[in-house]
Amino acid sequence: MIKLKKIHKRFEDKVIFEDFSLDIEEHKITCILGPSGIGKTTLLKLISGLSKVDYGIITGLSDKRCSFIFQEPRLIPWLNAYDNINYILESVYTNQKSRDSIIRHHLMMVGLSDDMNSYPDNLSGGMKQRLSIARAFAYPSDILLMDEPFNSLDMNLKLSVMESFKNLWKESNKTVIFITHDIDEAILLSNTLHIFDENPARIVFSKTIAPDIMTRNVNDDSLMRIKTEILQNI
Repeated sequence: MIKLKKIHKRFEDKVIFEDFSLDIEEHKITCILGPSGIGKTTLLKLISGLSKVDYGIITGLSDKRCSFIFQEPRLIPWLNAYDNINYILESVYTNQKSRDSIIRHHLMMVGLSDDMNSYPDNLSGGMKQRLSIARAFAYPSDILLMDEPFNSLDMNLKLSVMESFKNLWKESNKTVIFITHDIDEAILLSNTLHIFDENPARIVFSKTIAPDIMTRNVNDDSLMRIKTEILQNI
């Protein structure tokens, strides 16, 4: 379990977190839903160590590696799809055969086996984000932090990329912390959902979502009821 205990964080005169606590279950997908500027991205930075709490305690992160998926794919433009993944694995796996196996597997899992030699400029938006997801899962991290990774995609692309994500997550056993503004994304992909509001941030609603992530449909009656609950608490 990752635990944030009574943490405080401020930037100049703006208090982001004050006496804030949150438990995050390992090997599950925890979604944080809330408006811009409420502290969602700051939460990811605190968990990853890119930012430090002013005071309070975060436990459960000892010796854990983090990987990221952002709203923009952040691919290296002068490297092809294969080498974009190879680049981040070179410092972890010194054996090139091992890296090759990992890279090819993850490209296959996101439907990019035939595009491994393509450069980012020659990939569509959906393909770029699938490559970004493959790269994040290929890296041997314990925790995957996702900051609005589907926000720039239209609905058809979004559903396709989300399927790639779900397939990789199912085999990876990673702990995922996923932030979004999109209610449908939240109920389709999370095991546990927390809604942030107020300033400083506080949790105004939490929900454990039971149906298996792999078989969810946003139009299912049970998920429609959860969506109604969420809308009543935003």
